[in-house]
Amino acid sequence: MEEKTFKGGGKNLAIIFGVTLMAVLGVSSISPAFPAIMDALDLSETQVGMLITVFTLPGIFLTPFLGLAADRFGRKAVLIPSLILFGIAGGVCFFIKDYHLLLILRFIQGVGASSLGSLGTILIGDLYTGFQRARIMGFNASVLSMGTAFYPLIGGALAIFSWNYPFLLPWLAVFIGFFAIKYLKNPGVGERLSLTIYLKNAWKGMKDPSVYGLFIALILVFIVLYGSYLTYLSTMLGKVFGASPLIIGVVMFSSSISSAIVSSRLGILSRHFMKYKLVIAGFFLHLIAMIAILAIDTLWLFIIPAIVFGMGNGLLIPSIHTLLAEKATIEMRGIFMSVSAAMLRTGQTLGPPVIGIAFALKGYAGAFGAGAVIAITGITIGIFVLKNSGKK
Repeated sequence: MEEKTFKGGGKNLAIIFGVTLMAVLGVSSISPAFPAIMDALDLSETQVGMLITVFTLPGIFLTPFLGLAADRFGRKAVLIPSLILFGIAGGVCFFIKDYHLLLILRFIQGVGASSLGSLGTILIGDLYTGFQRARIMGFNASVLSMGTAFYPLIGGALAIFSWNYPFLLPWLAVFIGFFAIKYLKNPGVGERLSLTIYLKNAWKGMKDPSVYGLFIALILVFIVLYGSYLTYLSTMLGKVFGASPLIIGVVMFSSSISSAIVSSRLGILSRHFMKYKLVIAGFFLHLIAMIAILAIDTLWLFIIPAIVFGMGNGLLIPSIHTLLAEKATIEMRGIFMSVSAAMLRTGQTLGPPVIGIAFALKGYAGAFGAGAVIAITGITIGIFVLKNSGKK
């Protein structure tokens, strides 16, 4: 099916950005309330951590199947139930004071969340082409970064009133779902192929070495992000440099803001640079950040590698998603982008234990040295594998 930019208007964009904001709501908005939840329900650190584990677990297994469903039955057929399930299951947690029931509801909310991270990028791939696609993909990544930056502040402010107040936020997903029922317009799912031909074509498309390279690159990005950066930079700032939670939060906030700024300019950058070169540049910025972290011995200077690392994310994540969207036809874009979301979750899951091995061997030097090695691996993949993965 030949594609063309679909004139869906501002309402389509509002829905896409709303879906993206819901995709990052489930963890970042409640984590500031964890101490209060522990006190209110008499939980240990391990028990409260299960509120994240049971939420993220369904996505690892369900995301590819939901992508297949989005290709076979349409994007809205998956998006609307996912939003409403996410919103109701998460919102009902506000009324629950039993830990085990809370875990069940978080698992159900995670089922609803499984498709949200990929459906936003799938819709962008459907509705836009060329530089416009890269531009909107960049804005979407910017929205994601802003949500990641501000949700902890909002969740923390709500938790001042009571531990359960952050669970009011998921109700927004129900509103977005009903808004999407009425206003979301998209070009459909393309030619309806038999399931056998569909799976054969999808497998053939994913056997492309550049697609493998993009999937691996996405895993590497999130291993470094969730391992070296989020886990070990924050603990090093607190334990080695005596930084307060506020100072650590400022450092992390600066990274999210720089990522949002850079990703919002992706459309302009993609007019001047081939996208695989933007991927290489992103990994190079990661490498600089890892080396700088190892070299710095003054607390306030850590804001510099944090900004550089955020700039790298601002190039990497939307560029990889754009290249993957370009690789897939509209008939198979759902499963392509959903498998990429599964790769993302794989990187999130592997990050702490993989970098933890390096930390166990060489301490913080090992944690950030491993991040540097992973960045070099990403640069190598960009140079030798991704060169033919997309046009300017």
